[in-house]
Amino acid sequence: MDVIGQIYLGFSVALQPANLMFALLGAILGTLVGVLPGLGPTAAMSLLLPATFGISPVGSMIMLAGIYYGAQYGGSTTSILVNIPGEAASVVTCLDGYQMARQGRAGAALGISAFGSFIAGSLALLGLTFLAPVLVEAALTFGPPEYFALMCLGILILTFLSHGSMLKALIMAVVGLWVGTIGIDSITGAQRYTFERPELMEGVGLVQIAMGMFGVAEILSNIEGKIEVTVLETKLRGLFPSREDWRKSIGAILRGSGIGFFLGILPGGGAVISSFASYAIEKRFSKYPEKFGTGVIEGVAAPEAANNAAAQGAFIPMVTLGIPSNIVMALLLAALMIHGITPGPLLMEKHPGLFWGFITSMYIGNVMLLVLNLPLIPLWVKFLRVPYPILFPFIFLFCLVGVYTINNTVFDIYLMILFGVFGYVSRKFDYEPAPFILAAVLGPMMEKALRQSLIMSKGEFSIFLSRPISGVILSVALFLLFFPLVLQGVKHYRKRVA
Repeated sequence: MDVIGQIYLGFSVALQPANLMFALLGAILGTLVGVLPGLGPTAAMSLLLPATFGISPVGSMIMLAGIYYGAQYGGSTTSILVNIPGEAASVVTCLDGYQMARQGRAGAALGISAFGSFIAGSLALLGLTFLAPVLVEAALTFGPPEYFALMCLGILILTFLSHGSMLKALIMAVVGLWVGTIGIDSITGAQRYTFERPELMEGVGLVQIAMGMFGVAEILSNIEGKIEVTVLETKLRGLFPSREDWRKSIGAILRGSGIGFFLGILPGGGAVISSFASYAIEKRFSKYPEKFGTGVIEGVAAPEAANNAAAQGAFIPMVTLGIPSNIVMALLLAALMIHGITPGPLLMEKHPGLFWGFITSMYIGNVMLLVLNLPLIPLWVKFLRVPYPILFPFIFLFCLVGVYTINNTVFDIYLMILFGVFGYVSRKFDYEPAPFILAAVLGPMMEKALRQSLIMSKGEFSIFLSRPISGVILSVALFLLFFPLVLQGVKHYRKRVA
């Protein structure tokens, strides 16, 4: 089937009434999540993951994806009006967006943010549509050694791109790999780290981990931080950008789309990195770099385009290789696995309706977000005024109900609270949760690929180096692991010589 036929199949699935409803629900929830400071898409998707058990696989994927890219849209509203990023990728938007709002141009800032996000998301979806089948064909040549090497590289890149200490990120990744081994050994049948608890024989569920690390921990962190939201009083006139605004912004939108798409494919929070990178590039090549941070419209257009393009680009490694590039993709991968579907290169062949229905639903979701975002801005502003002492108890209650309904056991609640406390303490000591979650998801798959590879080679580890693709990937991973150490050693040597 050619690409046009596959796209037609996708729209025939995505335009079914139930799937349209899930796309709309995801878009609205995602925008709301993006608007509310302190509640990012990861926390929201973790909370709603149990709600997807009773719906179809394609419906759950459409809704969860809508929450993710909807949050990229909604994050700009709170950044511009409140100067508090609704989620991490909207941090850069605060710099010029809030200054525009203070100058009475909140409408133009919100308008260019919405239109720029729509254009970037649509361009990135075109890239996803035509690039995914090519990568699937290439991925079909992968065997267990290549998958093991690729997963090692993914975890190392994520730790390499972490905001804090790389050593702390590696420690969190190792702990995540250990958590992934809890349960019954799939080959020998032996129990590992179950502490004679029957609830742990099937392993620790990702829902309990995610809802604890990003639900409970988020609540504890925000209560301690005492977030006070002061909404800037401004009239939202002129939501449609002027011709001069478009002239200044169109180049920034296109450049941000390209930067965001390609950085989004890389493991390690592409939406955050791409928004910073696009802003820095716009400032570097601007005729008036000194004005950035004072309310220039390009400073809003570039990062908003980049983070939305990155959100679409991040789906490529997940749907083609079955390897999540960030925490959100790990949650989507878990949602598929809960429904008994294995993501990867065979997904398009075995489940073409799900694969193409999921991708084409994002075209529809982008249109929904554009139509919804501008008229509903006054409503989102009202949500911003909800006091946090009222909001967070409801979120915690939702966590308790959601995690209990998975297996109807109180033990799952204890697990969620345990991981919530662990997530809160790790944040206090600057240990990032992202490597932990990604390693916990990839851990069982890495172990399976490793043991399959050793069975193929009769116990010889040389199989990872003798196969060209896995050899190259592992070489890159080792370079990323040891390069900072070598660099640090050179600096110490120079200081001693000086």
